[in-house]
Parts: sequence; structure tokens; C-alpha cells
Amino acid sequence: MGAQNGKDLLLKIDMTGDGQFETVAGLRATRLSFNAETVDVTNLDSTGGWRELLGGAGVKTAAIAGSGVFKDEATDERARQIFFDGETPDFRIVIPGFGTVEGPFQITAIEYAGTYNGEATYEMSLASAGLIDFSAFV
Repeated sequence: MGAQNGKDLLLKIDMTGDGQFETVAGLRATRLSFNAETVDVTNLDSTGGWRELLGGAGVKTAAIAGSGVFKDEATDERARQIFFDGETPDFRIVIPGFGTVEGPFQITAIEYAGTYNGEATYEMSLASAGLIDFSAFV
């Protein structure tokens, strides 16, 4: 994957549960991370005393964090509703030149800020809440 424009990494949400995704807010910075816990199965018979890991075991997670401005009242209101109701709707993350990640996420933090003569901004963090699907761009 070559260099890509950061503004092309998009965070979308299924606003009504009907599979139609809409871009959430005007993101100015976004981060996406994937993690997999390891399961250590090292024992006295491990070759050379090297650690051994059990392949395919452990918990996999995805986390998203973003900041920017909400593009309209509807996406702002929906994000707040998701947070306060503890919902886990489907989100879609579009990674330019790489693919899309889709699945249920929970908004784990949402922060609002603003300056006297500037726009209101937000920061939002999400954690995966189920099976995440990856589709590569072809």
C-alpha cells in the first residue's frame, strides 16, 4: 500500500440498522488498531527454552479513535444516542488502498471541546463488540 491521503480514511455508521452506512462527522484525524492476545503454552519441553504460543487462540480486538467536527445534527445526535444507550451498531471503516472493516462497535468515549471563536470539536473512541469482517479492495 503506497502513501494515501489521510482524509480518505472514513468512519461510517449504519444509522438505522438497514445496512445503509453514512459517514460520521467530519473526521480530521483517525486511528484504527487491531490486536490479538497471545496464549502462552511454553513448558519444560519447549525447544531451547523458547516461548511457544498457541496459534489461533486468544481474543482479537479492533479499536478506532477519531477527532474532528460533526457534519450535521443527525450524526451528532446518533453518536450520543449510541453512547448513552450502550448500543453496538455496525460501523464501516474505509481504509484507502487497503479495504474495509465492518462490524459491531461500542462507543467507549466521546468528548466535546470548543474555543470561544472556533467550531465545536469532538473526540470519539470505539471498541469492537463482535465479529469483524475485512474486505480487501481488488
